[in-house]
Order: sequence, then structure tokens, then C-alpha cells
Amino acid sequence: MKRYLDIVADALTRVKEIMPWDLRDRLAKEPAPLLLDVREPEEFALLHLAGSLNVPRGVLEQACEWDYDTTVPALARARRSDIVVVCRSGQRSILAADVMQTMGYANVFSLKTGVRGWNDFELPLFDAAGQRADTDAAEAWLSPPVRPDQRRPAR
Repeated sequence: MKRYLDIVADALTRVKEIMPWDLRDRLAKEPAPLLLDVREPEEFALLHLAGSLNVPRGVLEQACEWDYDTTVPALARARRSDIVVVCRSGQRSILAADVMQTMGYANVFSLKTGVRGWNDFELPLFDAAGQRADTDAAEAWLSPPVRPDQRRPAR
């Protein structure tokens, strides 16, 4: 049986990653890569990179294709564009980038360390109102504790 981190490690053998400081530099050049945030809408509203497109992981495959009610035209037409996939820690983005490569997206990268690493490097994050988030407050939101009921039961 594979566990979640085994699946992530397997996908990582096929997915290229980019560090936050390298993404910052690439965003300053034209054409800038498309930023695709695959977190849930509530997470995205709380904190996100400026200019990123939010497509939750659960609808990604249909969002990438034409003729679905969840199709995201900017994403469906970006098969040959540079795309950087973003999530909180850099794990969901690896899985999403792997699926996108399978679907024919040629230049897909995952943001290593995710939004948490972006914040750790003190790069700007924004809330739903477009206001810049405080780095320390963002850290608290990006590192929620694991509740007791979420821990593996004792054997």
C-alpha cells in the first residue's frame, strides 16, 4: 500500500520544481509564467500570490479541458505556456503538475515549499481584498496544528 508521501515522491520523479526566489525572478520577466494555485477557495482567499489563478485540485482535470462547466479558458489554452503550480507546502502542487504533464502540458513546474516557503522568504502574499498580508500572521495561518483526532491511532 502506498501512502500519501509515497505518491508525492513518485510524482516528484517526473515533476520539475522551482524555488521561491527563482519564481520571483521569473515573474519579473516577460512572459511571466501562469501561476496556478490548486488550494481550496477558502485557503486562496486567506493568502495567495499576486496574479495567481485559483483552480482547486478537485476540478483541475476538467478545468484544463474545453467543454466542461468547470473549464477555465486561461488554463485550457495554456498547454504550451510556462505554468507554476502552487499550494500550501508544495505537495499538492507536485501531484497537480504531474497530472497536467500527463494531460500534455509541457512546461509545468511546482513551487517547492509552496506558499509557506514563499512567505518564509518574505515575498508578498495577499488576501481576498488585495491587501498585503503580514508575514508573521501568514505564518500562523499557513502552519495549522494537527488536531488530536487527526493523529494515527495507537495500536
